[in-house]
Amino acid sequence: MDARRSAPRHGVDELLARARARLDRVTPAELPPEIAAGALVVDIRPVDQRERDGALPGAIVIDRNVLEWRLDPASPDCLDAVAGPDQRVVVVCNQGYSSSLAAATLQELGLRRATDLVGGFQAWRAARH
Repeated sequence: MDARRSAPRHGVDELLARARARLDRVTPAELPPEIAAGALVVDIRPVDQRERDGALPGAIVIDRNVLEWRLDPASPDCLDAVAGPDQRVVVVCNQGYSSSLAAATLQELGLRRATDLVGGFQAWRAARH
């Protein structure tokens, strides 16, 4: 028997559902007011997706593999753009899956208002056309 299948664990769908249950997710239509209100929008898409599909205006780019270190207010590598634990942070990936997991992790680091963009960059782009 395959040990990967027999070990008790949570599947990725359950992990994603648990993450999203904690988030006050932002729709593409809600993103401009969030930015106007001072939200920090973080684009975690890989460089090839950004080159192919374009930039997200108003967003800062942080590679997913260093996201927690750049946004954790307690980290010596935290960006100056992070104002503190009550700052609204909206994480954006390509389709809104990895951003949900990332935003939930940021909440665990103390960024209580971290969330993500429903449908990711692709939903934002579709809403503009």
